[in-house]
Amino acid sequence: MKNEKTRVVKIHDVQIDSNYVQWLGEIKSRYRSAQIKAAVKVNAEQLLFNWQLGRDLVTRKAEEQWGTGVVEQLSMDLQAAFPESKGFSTTNLWYMKKWYEFYSTQDAIEKLHQLGGEIQSSDNQSITKLHQLGGEIDESQIIPSYGTKYPSIFSFVPWRHHVEIISSCKTIEEALFYVKKCATEGWSRNTLMNCIKAHQYENLGGAITNFADKLPSPQSELAQAITKDTYDFGFISLEDGYKEEALETELEKQLTRFLLELGTGFAYMGRQKQLIIAGKTRKLDMLFFHIPLNCYVVIELKAVPFQPEFAGKLNFYVNAVDDLIKTPAQNPTIGLLICSNKDETEVQYAFNGITTPMGVASYDKVKKLQEQLPSVEELKARIRILEEELEKKQE
Repeated sequence: MKNEKTRVVKIHDVQIDSNYVQWLGEIKSRYRSAQIKAAVKVNAEQLLFNWQLGRDLVTRKAEEQWGTGVVEQLSMDLQAAFPESKGFSTTNLWYMKKWYEFYSTQDAIEKLHQLGGEIQSSDNQSITKLHQLGGEIDESQIIPSYGTKYPSIFSFVPWRHHVEIISSCKTIEEALFYVKKCATEGWSRNTLMNCIKAHQYENLGGAITNFADKLPSPQSELAQAITKDTYDFGFISLEDGYKEEALETELEKQLTRFLLELGTGFAYMGRQKQLIIAGKTRKLDMLFFHIPLNCYVVIELKAVPFQPEFAGKLNFYVNAVDDLIKTPAQNPTIGLLICSNKDETEVQYAFNGITTPMGVASYDKVKKLQEQLPSVEELKARIRILEEELEKKQE
């Protein structure tokens, strides 16, 4: 557009126009990228050092060669040589040795190789970006040519995360599950600890579903993977004989914990979502959207064991969301029924003839509200303490 004038804002001897703003945006983007790469590089180098030191303690048989106190001696020598550096405590050196030993078995090496292959071939965007960023790191520098190879994916997981994983996980499969989650989804250490405590690895993919028959691959596998056989509701407290409404209310109050228990990728869309169907108002218990699956997830909560008619109601709501809310660009809606208990045979019979994808899980560990209240004796003890403190202040 030759006649179109570029808008120019003059500040002293500088002319700021749209081209300058675009260029500035590109510079900021490049700098942020450089910061991330630098942080990853620093983390990679530090982790490699820890890996190699752990390897040395194992392969050199340090305790046999220099005595059982060699780790303590090495810790003191390194702290004296590098007083400004952290991480040379005796405890940390033992963790380095344990870290190397944990992943040095033949089974671990095979599993690490498989994980590397999954990352190379995965279509998941976060994993693809992780791999691309990993390509910026000179692998000849971070992978030693002898001993058990240092897996490059480790570079994207902070050291304290690694310590938590090897301290808490009993198997290589479980440990690598959490390593992959931390690397690809950016878990904080608190998130990692909470997920391990909630036994996310053991419970993942355990709900009774018809996903394999009602969803195409690979969506069916991913949908199955995001479910659990039993959800831990130990973070809420309810009175005896509570109803579904009370259960929903408490879960919404503790939404952050509930989302953590559901797993990553869930976005909360609302509770008691209203749908107008045939002139009547219908309400969904809770509606979520799962970002990686690109679909809505209808969650129905029941404070009683599974009943066959629950499946029909959930099927009704899933079809309604597909018709009234889902867009053509989104995948089919999934239904998830969470009951106080379930019987697999009953669930399978109830699923016969249903065409929508759905699953049934259970929940446990809801705390009784009465148990959270102090007893009469505890209240009396607290009153005595307060009275004694008041008397001391008056003196």
